[in-house]
Amino acid sequence: MKAKPDKALEKLRAICLTLPDTSERLTWGHPNFRVGEKIFASYYHEDGKSNLGFKTNLLIQEHLVETDARFSVAAYVGQHGWVTMKLAGRVDWQEVEGFVRDSYRLIAPKKYARQLDTPGEAEAAPRSRPRKR
Repeated sequence: MKAKPDKALEKLRAICLTLPDTSERLTWGHPNFRVGEKIFASYYHEDGKSNLGFKTNLLIQEHLVETDARFSVAAYVGQHGWVTMKLAGRVDWQEVEGFVRDSYRLIAPKKYARQLDTPGEAEAAPRSRPRKR
């Protein structure tokens, strides 16, 4: 019997792996997306629900958590601005992409982060590496 495709993971993977120098690695039992060796997005299931973890600054973290029930302070790394977002119901994938790209900018070396803001350069940047499982 084949496992049912995880459409949320497929969409997140498509967002993350288009960013420069990114890879996906299974760590702690779930997919983590990295730039170089640093994680910028994490995907996991809790109570049968899909969740996205990403980094932001502490002010945005506080605002998201206080104003939107989809968000909570991430376990273990919340003190560094990490947020958990529930991916339930109708997910706005443009919103997710914005959070992922902002997290990438905070984690990535400046030479890669700048490529997201410079038209044309991102297309010439090295793309994702093969996934390690």
